[in-house]
Amino acid sequence: MNVRANAKSDAQLVQELCAQFNAAIPCDERERESITKFLDLVPTLTKPFDEMSDPTHITGSGIVVGERGVILHLHKRLNMWLQPGGHIDAGETPAEGALREAREETGLDVIHPTTGPWLVHLDVHPGPRGHTHLDLRYLMYAPDADPAPGADESQDVRWFGWDTAIDMSDVGLSGCLRAVRRLL
Repeated sequence: MNVRANAKSDAQLVQELCAQFNAAIPCDERERESITKFLDLVPTLTKPFDEMSDPTHITGSGIVVGERGVILHLHKRLNMWLQPGGHIDAGETPAEGALREAREETGLDVIHPTTGPWLVHLDVHPGPRGHTHLDLRYLMYAPDADPAPGADESQDVRWFGWDTAIDMSDVGLSGCLRAVRRLL
């Protein structure tokens, strides 16, 4: 079992996230709506990071960038090009879960910026099995190498130029990618 490095409780993490999103400037109307939903829903969740506790829960994703652009993978169930990410394991922070998922799904030594995890976007969207995902998206860097995902992961993972990635993404991800591109 993982133990959070900072030993913060779920309630403390939720409080910090809500404070951060209360002060955030959304990149577009989609993120504005997601922030409102997040601020309304998260304080009502008993176990906000546990996918089994409630159909609405927080997930973590990586906006993985590098010299070659941005990495996306073809999601096995949804058949959509998405950023790597997924559910947060017990004891992980959202940033730790996002990093683990990005490493598993790309097979690359993905890292957070040297200054620490950088939360760049929030998107609330339907997940599989009637779930609602409150997806926290962190900026991550990958080396200039070809993705090599594990056998249990989607094998269709690749680098895309920014324009191509934005054009092929759904509305939630395309807004995020535009915002991150402006930050870099």
